[in-house]
Amino acid sequence: LPEFMHQSQKLKVFSGTANKELAELVCQYIGFPLGKSEVSRYPDGEIRVQIRENVRGADVFVIQPTCPPVNDNLMELLILVDTLRRASVNRITAVIPYFGYARQDRKTAPQQPITAKLVASLISSSGPHRILTLDLHASQIQGFFNLPVDNLYADPVLINYIRQLQENISSQIVIVAAHAGGAKRARRIARKLGMQFAMVDKRRLSGTNEYQAMNIVGDITPTAVIVDDMIDTGTSILKAAEAIKEHGARDIYVCATHGVFSKDAIKIINEGPFNKVVITNSVPHSDIASKSDKIVVLSVSNLLGEAIRRIHNEESVSSLFDMVGERVK
Repeated sequence: LPEFMHQSQKLKVFSGTANKELAELVCQYIGFPLGKSEVSRYPDGEIRVQIRENVRGADVFVIQPTCPPVNDNLMELLILVDTLRRASVNRITAVIPYFGYARQDRKTAPQQPITAKLVASLISSSGPHRILTLDLHASQIQGFFNLPVDNLYADPVLINYIRQLQENISSQIVIVAAHAGGAKRARRIARKLGMQFAMVDKRRLSGTNEYQAMNIVGDITPTAVIVDDMIDTGTSILKAAEAIKEHGARDIYVCATHGVFSKDAIKIINEGPFNKVVITNSVPHSDIASKSDKIVVLSVSNLLGEAIRRIHNEESVSSLFDMVGERVK
């Protein structure tokens, strides 16, 4: 493998049980087999990890999103990292495609925790040397770690899809932020594509996780793409879609990095005014095709694999942040 330096035989990639399919795709990209490990449970539910190969002196990458079941997958990550640290590896990078608890990044009322900071501290204490993650819900979470953090964007993958969509339609596309918190992300994608930008101004209903759309900032074209970092219950994108439909949108698409799909999210998508809902495989979706024909799953394995290759070779990762939809080679 000419792209790797002489220490490439020391590169090891391991995975927990959260998204092994993604880990295998990443390994296909970098040309190395997935590391041999066993994650099992004791009768009382405790997690047991066993590494089944020699890792002494290796540069190790542990791929484990902390998606639902969040607490189980988080504990797997902590134990995997601790196991590898005690096995005398040279360096550990925790690859967390989806960072759970990211929405609890600040106190929104008195006597509340900042759980994202707590989780960052737990991960740090387990012993990684670096964090590689994807589209954090709040960028400031990087500062919760006392470690180097690379927060990649899924922009190249999503932009490719939007470009192909534009080639197949005659009308102009407007990129819409589902809420003010996602305006920076949507504006960045609109700028890279040279498209218009709009935003749905919404308000959270007191004491709930529900939102009410208030105003539309910007002009809505017949074809609109709502951009967000994640889809949880689906109510946020539904409210945004209903709001822009009232302002003239006929064809509505959604592009989001993380498809968590809690509660009735699949039902909302199937019954909602969406042409397609595009997500990535940062969270596993092996059976999604049987649940909805509106959902499209794109792969971020090449993006993560390229980042792993560059980190291992001590190359710059920064250019991955500036890619404008070109294929990761």
